[in-house]
Amino acid sequence: MYRSFFLAIARNATVKRFLVTFPMIKKVVRKFIVGETWPDAAQVINSLLDKGLKVSVDLLEEDQHSPSAVERNLETYLDTLDQIDKQGWAKDVDLSVKLTALGLLLRHGEELATTNAAKLAAKAKAIGTTITIDMEDLTTTARTLRVVQALRDIDPDVGFTLQANLKRTETDCRACETAPSRVRLCKGSFRVPAHGAHMDSHEVDLNYVRCLKTLMEGEGRPLVATHDPVIIEIAQELAAHSNRGLKDFEFQMIYGIRTVEQERLADLGYQVRVYVPFGTDWYGYFVRRLAERPSNLFFFLRALISRN
Repeated sequence: MYRSFFLAIARNATVKRFLVTFPMIKKVVRKFIVGETWPDAAQVINSLLDKGLKVSVDLLEEDQHSPSAVERNLETYLDTLDQIDKQGWAKDVDLSVKLTALGLLLRHGEELATTNAAKLAAKAKAIGTTITIDMEDLTTTARTLRVVQALRDIDPDVGFTLQANLKRTETDCRACETAPSRVRLCKGSFRVPAHGAHMDSHEVDLNYVRCLKTLMEGEGRPLVATHDPVIIEIAQELAAHSNRGLKDFEFQMIYGIRTVEQERLADLGYQVRVYVPFGTDWYGYFVRRLAERPSNLFFFLRALISRN
């Protein structure tokens, strides 16, 4: 009920208009979102790299229905890659990309999103980094995977995300276990209808482990996107059983969540990448973070009260 409530309001325009007008809320959301501009992101990225962590930087723009907004997002993505190159961060910082920010929802959206994402992949390859395609809600999953396949036919280094709460994901994992696939496996933070998803959290966890086992035993590179301590331990065991070294897979966590654990794993020699979001369209992302853990809501309320 808790999770369903917040996922329901993540795309509620009325609630969004109410919340985003309060300056104090924008200050509190910095727990999860580093700011609205690249300089805000760059400052945080630099501090994370100093701690031995990797980064995946994310532009908070999604669900675009305007061609001008899509073009603006493409330019911002390209500029972000330029900034990564300028800072000399290409080996440590990659770019997360949402296809609905690149035109997937427009007319002929798959073709447009493929064209735009291919430009980003080419730019990333030229500077020595990669892009990783985010997965969004179930209505875009099939289209996203078709675009990913088209991109990987051009550049196999393009990574992509699969969500363990979807019933189809175990099959999708079996289809992409070959090298050099980079698959980010997460539990899923979007509201999904029952016909397409595992609704019970225990079933989601079981599916995550099944999918992760497939990826670990395959030839690709698993990107283990989780904050769950049990799954982190299982990932370590599966990696050892599959004869993977500490750098042969990757833990990924979100900025602002379990920061001590991020550093602990990095200190043990694992590759740990932090998902760093920036941008002005922060509402949906922020509410999905509240949906993931009650402790995130408690932090938000405590911080909000302390600022009043």
